Amino acid sequence: MNEQEAHQLAQELRACTGTERWYRHGLNPRITFTDGVKLLADKAGAYWLVDAIVANQLLPEVKREEFQVWNLDVDRDNASATLTCEDGDYRKVCEQKIAFTDFPPPLSPMQLYFCNGVVHLPSEY
Repeated sequence: MNEQEAHQLAQELRACTGTERWYRHGLNPRITFTDGVKLLADKAGAYWLVDAIVANQLLPEVKREEFQVWNLDVDRDNASATLTCEDGDYRKVCEQKIAFTDFPPPLSPMQLYFCNGVVHLPSEY
């Protein structure tokens, strides 16, 4: 994805203010994600990001948080990233280093929420 496409996707994501459909996650069908998250995953090739959020639900410290804020920060220089989970009060719950990513840097930092078994964009909350 080039920079212009990334900026276009950012605009599309900002327009997501609800969802008409919930998509079940393949590894854990009790977890769903919204139209906006599907748009992000499809266009940015970021299903791995949804997978990471779902996989981290197995950690006891993550699982006990009813409301989670997930932040993905991409380091443009070495194409790595850090995925951080916070509770709703800015307290870090866990952090995962990602050695390589092709996630579009113009979309970073990317923030997703997880609440009531649903991964969604902040604008869809």
